[in-house]
Amino acid sequence: MDRTGDGSSVLDRTGGRFICLDRTRGRFICLARLMLSIFFGCIILTGQGDGSSVFSGLNEKTADNIVKTGRYMHNQYGSQEDIRHNLKLFFVDGILFMPTMALISVSAVIPFFMDQLGASTFQIALATSMPLICVLLTQPVFGYIASRSPAMQKTFSKILFMQRLSFLLFIFLIPLVAGNHGALVNIFLMFWCIFNLFVGSYAVFFTPLVIRLLPPDKRGAIRGIGLAIGSFLGVGMSALIPSILGFFSFPYNYMTIFAIGVFFLLLNAAVFFFMRISKDAEPIEPLGMLEYVKKMPSTIGESPTFRVMIMTVIFLAIAHSILPFYTLYAIRVFSASETHVATFAGLAILSGAIANIAFGVVVDRYGPRVVAVIGACLVILAGTLALTTSSLNVLFVIWLLANISNISFVSAVSLLLGEISPPAKLPLYVSVYSTIAAALSAVIVLVLAPVMENFGFMPLFAIVLVCGVCSFMLNVFVLRRRMAR
Repeated sequence: MDRTGDGSSVLDRTGGRFICLDRTRGRFICLARLMLSIFFGCIILTGQGDGSSVFSGLNEKTADNIVKTGRYMHNQYGSQEDIRHNLKLFFVDGILFMPTMALISVSAVIPFFMDQLGASTFQIALATSMPLICVLLTQPVFGYIASRSPAMQKTFSKILFMQRLSFLLFIFLIPLVAGNHGALVNIFLMFWCIFNLFVGSYAVFFTPLVIRLLPPDKRGAIRGIGLAIGSFLGVGMSALIPSILGFFSFPYNYMTIFAIGVFFLLLNAAVFFFMRISKDAEPIEPLGMLEYVKKMPSTIGESPTFRVMIMTVIFLAIAHSILPFYTLYAIRVFSASETHVATFAGLAILSGAIANIAFGVVVDRYGPRVVAVIGACLVILAGTLALTTSSLNVLFVIWLLANISNISFVSAVSLLLGEISPPAKLPLYVSVYSTIAAALSAVIVLVLAPVMENFGFMPLFAIVLVCGVCSFMLNVFVLRRRMAR
């Protein structure tokens, strides 16, 4: 498939190689330098009164103060050494996870990969909705496992290893079916489904680990800086995407990209194995499989605040679940090339770097609800721009706003759940939210595929705008009062 963009790249028919022009890359490098300057400025601005940076959360003085002032029960989070140890591992978790967001991205690389293989809009929509559908199917299973796991961190690590090794198997199979694009699309969808079946474990394991291992005012900034550093590694990975696609012939170009991503994911899985949970931490209430499923509906009725919180963040979840269609919009409407797609991935990572630091500080100081308000405002702005403009350059801005909003959503939702739900029932509350969000988002994504085929992409951006407005109104006028009680 030959693609030409405005000063971006051309696909050479004979060798399958990409000849990348310099204009878009030059703009990308300039933007990267600007974001780097902002990044280091944020580190300075978030310093404390004595001139130390937010990394002071790792030093012994802070841990001593936590114990001596009695702000937290010492045994609840473990010893001083345990707190510092877990902070460092969560910091490393962000560094290792974020580069994969550029390399195995359902918002950028995967839609481009499938489009080049001749996949239909429905198949791309299916790949986009698959994480949501699989979360819906496996949430009760992983919730049950989490509630009965004596060492959650080690169980989570083993689950992640199984997930990532399954995708590595797909990478090894690519050369065997590369000559049949239709078969490769179907095999990819099968392994993508297997990979995403394990995504249901993320929320029910990761959120309780954060809540049980880190004190309340140490859950944002340190993790945010780790994610930001990982984001800059991701920028480097994004910049390499056009070069890898052009240097290696198909299918070895995509094999290389996916393999680098899996390498980072395997290292990331190992991090959780070494985390420490205090023996005195409040235990999770164990539930049987059927009991777990039966309690999910009744959980919504237990807390009015939880019901409002679900409605507030689900609108954001729906708005962000259709992010991959932004890339498809650029490809189908503006003939975006591989360099443009790399720019989309790079912008997502760069914006994530700044947003993770900023929202991490805001979460620690003002709470996760405020971060969710900011996210809703950004969604409203992105939807408004998309409905009133039609330009690839403006689409880059819209993409930037949408991704910053997505970071705010990710930063806020797990901590909101941690504040609202009883500690012993946290996996159950997380499962209820994740199941509802996944179900609604999957329906929206699948319905959008035929709608876009017949009416274009404007209905997509209308949904984004409506979701942003609804989330903002619920947050400011209902959830704020509920959480203040």
